[in-house]
Amino acid sequence: MIHPLAQIKPARRTHYFYPLLGLTLLLLLVMNFVGLPLNTPAAPQGIISFEFAATPARAQQMLDSWSSAGLVRAGFIQGLDFLFPLAYSTTLGLACIMASAVIERRRQPISRLGAPLAWGLWIAALLDFVENIALVILLFGWVQSPWPQIAAVCAAIKFALLLLGLVYAFYGLAMKAVPASS
Repeated sequence: MIHPLAQIKPARRTHYFYPLLGLTLLLLLVMNFVGLPLNTPAAPQGIISFEFAATPARAQQMLDSWSSAGLVRAGFIQGLDFLFPLAYSTTLGLACIMASAVIERRRQPISRLGAPLAWGLWIAALLDFVENIALVILLFGWVQSPWPQIAAVCAAIKFALLLLGLVYAFYGLAMKAVPASS
């Protein structure tokens, strides 16, 4: 299964990877900074807690725990979170493609997982968009089923795909750092 990022010549991949990584980290830092006031007893992890509210009652508790300025911050984060999935999914997808090349040189069968994982990360981005729409609906005051459940299911699958991609990318990085045995 060919992934579009695999079409980038191996020698050019880092030229794309590092700027994408920088953008991803910048967006992550901004969203975390903006979201600090959203960490309340009802939402200990701020917007992440809101993603996993899973019930209208729990979502409403979190919304009630945020000030009006906090709600504006939550809305701003949701706006940024329509750009963030494009950045993280492409960054981590490219990292999986790069890891696949390293692992393939070691003749390990899991080298074939790079492209499917890269596709999975783009699916994670699509799930993130659906999750964001559900969260925006909640922020606009329509706190009822199925919106908290949709957000929670999408977030769970998204984070599982991100974890798989991260593990694979770091495995490839570890393989690159360890000299091949002869």
